[in-house]
Amino acid sequence: MIRNIFTLIFFCFSLTLAAAGCAAQLKEMKGISRVGYSIQVGAFSEVKNAERLTARLQEKGIDAFYFKKENGLYAVRFGDYPTWDAARKSARKLSAEKLLGSYFIASPLTTSPRKGKVPEPRKGEASASKSKSTDDMGGIAARTAERFVGIPYRWGGNTVVDGMDCSGFARAVYNLCGVNIPRTSREQFKAGEPVGRDDLKDGDLIFFGASPEEINHVGIYVGNGRFVHAPRRGDDIKISSLDENYFAQKFIGAKRYF
Repeated sequence: MIRNIFTLIFFCFSLTLAAAGCAAQLKEMKGISRVGYSIQVGAFSEVKNAERLTARLQEKGIDAFYFKKENGLYAVRFGDYPTWDAARKSARKLSAEKLLGSYFIASPLTTSPRKGKVPEPRKGEASASKSKSTDDMGGIAARTAERFVGIPYRWGGNTVVDGMDCSGFARAVYNLCGVNIPRTSREQFKAGEPVGRDDLKDGDLIFFGASPEEINHVGIYVGNGRFVHAPRRGDDIKISSLDENYFAQKFIGAKRYF
């Protein structure tokens, strides 16, 4: 039991280290902000269980998302609370409503979780992960995006319109890096710093569509002319090449947020 608790604390610590580095490097841009305190739930071996919990939370108007951790298990995260106490109050309320079991509160703007405030994890809770370097937040965003590959992703379950899956995926990855970006691909394209195709770096968002006013798809650049994206509703997240005919023709531009 004690070993599991320290394992969970270490995992939370490694996530907040990466997010703290991001917070230090985040540029002042319209529509971009730092993520506050958030709530993380679960260590699911089946992605469907994480998707199911995410859908239940979203039905209550909570902007939740699920992701694959470094140990191969899935978790659900949500919230952007101004204080640790506000996050804890919300978590307790959801627990009383039987929506949450074990959880912990993550703080991207600090370097470690608050001592003595981590609830006891479920059996088989997250294994320890190695701390990442915070020198290259674009690289951290790219490696985070790659962990989603193969997940049959549906942002918002059945409650969201087509076209939101790709931008929801990008938003989830950036949220894990401690950064709030706009919700839709068109809004995301309006934010950030423009980047030329020849100057792309890991973690940049790349956009596709008929014109800058008609953006309909977004992905996360991961190097060597490749990007990770959610192709269509219910499809697996995958890696594609910018040189593929469709993407080469529809490429509109890229943006950087760090």
